[in-house]
Amino acid sequence: MKTSELIALLAAADGAPVRPVSPVPALIAAGVVGAVLALAALALTLGFQPLGAAARASWFWMKALYSLATALAGLLLLGRLARPGVAPRAAAMVIGLAALAAMAMMAAHAAMRAPADAQPALWLGQTSRLCSLRILLLAIPAFAAEITVVRRFAPTRLRQAGAAAGLMAGGLSAVVYGLYCQESAAPFVAVWYSLGMAACAFIGGLTGPRLLRW
Repeated sequence: MKTSELIALLAAADGAPVRPVSPVPALIAAGVVGAVLALAALALTLGFQPLGAAARASWFWMKALYSLATALAGLLLLGRLARPGVAPRAAAMVIGLAALAAMAMMAAHAAMRAPADAQPALWLGQTSRLCSLRILLLAIPAFAAEITVVRRFAPTRLRQAGAAAGLMAGGLSAVVYGLYCQESAAPFVAVWYSLGMAACAFIGGLTGPRLLRW
C-alpha cells in the first residue's frame, strides 16, 4: 500500500476513539483456572476437612471472606496496573486494608478474651509452620495464569503489577487452602494466612519486572 493510499484510508475513517479493553474479565477467568488447579492439587495431597460441618461454623466463613476480600483487592489493583501508564485507584487498597484491619480487630478481641495459657494455641495453632508455605505453593497456578494474561496488556509498572498478581493469587490460594485447614482462631488467621498472602505479593513484586518485561 502506498503512503498516499494509507493517508486516504485513515482520512476516510470516522475517527471515533477506541475504548480500551478491560483486562478484568480475562483476569477473573485466569483466577478461576488457577483456583481449580489449586483445588485439584489440594485434593491430591492434603484432601478436605468435613465441609458439611465446617460450613455451619462462623470461623470457616471468616477465613473465606478475608481471603476473598484480599483476592478482590488484588484483582482491582491488577485490573488497573495491567494497562500501560494506568495507576491504581485508592478503592482497591481500601478494600485490602479494611479486610486486614477487620481481621486484626477480631484477632485482638479473641486474644484479649482468652487466658494466658491459651495464647500459644490461639496464635500458633497446630499448623503454623506449614500454613503460609502451603498458601504460597497453592498460589502458583493462579499467579502463572494471571501473569500470562497481564503480559498481553503491556503493563509499565512491572513491580507493582507483579505484586498485585501475587496478592490476587494469594487470596485465591487462601480460599482453597481453607477447604482443608481446620484452624479456627482469628489470631492464627490474622498472622499465618496474612503472611502467606503477603509472601505471594512480595514474590510477585520481585519477579514482576522479569516476568512482565515486553
